[in-house]
Amino acid sequence: MIPNFDHYKEKWQVKSEDIIKPGLTAIEEALSYLGNPEQTLRVVHLAGTNGKGSTLTFLEAIAQEHGLRVGKFMSPCIVDVHDQIQIAGQPITEAEMDQVFQQMHEAGLSGKLTNFELLTVAAFLHFVNGQVDIALIEAGMGGLLDSTNVVTPIVSIIPSIALEHTKFLGDTLESIAHHKAGIIKQQRPVIIGDLPDEAKRVVDAAAVRKKATLFALGQHFAIKQTTDGESYMNDVQQFQIANLNRSMKGTHQGNNMALAITAFFEVASELDVSIDQTAIRQAVQKASILGRFEEIMPFVILDGAHNPASAEKLIETIQCEYPNEQITFVVGILADKDVEQILGILEQVSDDFYFVDFANSRAMPAHQMVKLSHATSKTTLLDYASFIQAQSHRQQRTIVAGSLYLLTEVRHRLKQ
Repeated sequence: MIPNFDHYKEKWQVKSEDIIKPGLTAIEEALSYLGNPEQTLRVVHLAGTNGKGSTLTFLEAIAQEHGLRVGKFMSPCIVDVHDQIQIAGQPITEAEMDQVFQQMHEAGLSGKLTNFELLTVAAFLHFVNGQVDIALIEAGMGGLLDSTNVVTPIVSIIPSIALEHTKFLGDTLESIAHHKAGIIKQQRPVIIGDLPDEAKRVVDAAAVRKKATLFALGQHFAIKQTTDGESYMNDVQQFQIANLNRSMKGTHQGNNMALAITAFFEVASELDVSIDQTAIRQAVQKASILGRFEEIMPFVILDGAHNPASAEKLIETIQCEYPNEQITFVVGILADKDVEQILGILEQVSDDFYFVDFANSRAMPAHQMVKLSHATSKTTLLDYASFIQAQSHRQQRTIVAGSLYLLTEVRHRLKQ
């Protein structure tokens, strides 16, 4: 379910299925009807379990500070379908969405694609219509068979690999890594984060097969702590950038920043852009993303920790930022996630949990999450908006965690 997407489908009589159907045959055929717009774009492609959105956000900020016109395609949405497709930081407008749907209607795409495939095509068309310099494309699920994997990127990025979507991607790190490594293209560089050994072996082998140069965090480039912030070190480029002070919290965000800076070297080389260290410093300080340790009001943090790996990162950030504070959690998670393991991780820093229902057919009911929790203080919560506001007034550190769909709903309710 992509909020407000059906409005355009009905208006332009373009049907698509609300299912997941891995594979590239359908989207390749659909794009051929449109003259293959994706082939005219210069692309950075991202796949991975966690860190895609943050790495993309850092890279977008750096590219924009260098004067580039940047398109980005992300999922899931924060508010509705419009914010999944952006140019220069601005969500696609209704008029622009009408334009791409008219193009898809006239090309005869009705009934040929799934929702996500159709949205992917819409993103490619919008980026061509908007004449972007660079398009940052985030894989929806996996990589190898994801509809975004029709592009030939300047560089691919894999920030992390952990168990996820096991029904589609397999239940081992090797199987999931096989899908993520599917975005590596022939003789195109790939940049990777700190991957588990089992996953890294698969990615390394894929890079060798594709004759793709591989740059690994901690091996070819790194972030080092200094008294004046952080320094980016690149042994391959013999390059260093000091005095980096990012706004996004957590050690893992430093790693995502390093991935983005490394990727920008490849982008700058392809587009013949001169690297400006001052622009990079300004970019990483400005870069922020909704739902990533986002302080929405005093003492209230939103974080999309929706799988065990991202929950671990959240715990690390809490321990770093609020080492001696009492933490209250408000939690809602999709039922197809490893809910019990996620809760076990969050319970490392708190024994105070409130579970909520939110508007998504895949959401685990709050009363079921209570049964899975081992916290001593746990209950369901109906009017979470009033509770969160009261927590802020009491100056009680409260973290709303779990599904990005929950965070979207919370943000909307608090604004009301």
